Amino acid sequence: MHTKNDKKKLLNRVSRIRGQLDAIERGLEKDDDCSKVLQTIAACRGAMNGLMSEVLEGHILSHLVDVDDPSQPERVEAAYDLVDIVRSYLK
Repeated sequence: MHTKNDKKKLLNRVSRIRGQLDAIERGLEKDDDCSKVLQTIAACRGAMNGLMSEVLEGHILSHLVDVDDPSQPERVEAAYDLVDIVRSYLK
């Protein structure tokens, strides 16, 4: 459900990642300096990690715990802690 709600935003991210991949391909085809290609690869990796973080956060908060359920505050807190950990890991 969360991917359906955020579909436009997620697809925009994918489009930007596709553009970065195309830039990597062009750089390799044009024999660009390796440092420039590596920088573009790193940017693409960061964008992929951002997409992964976004989808994973939605999954955790939509499917693993009901954040609106006041009877389970420990589970909700644990879910948000996990989201924070995933974000920091994927940076």
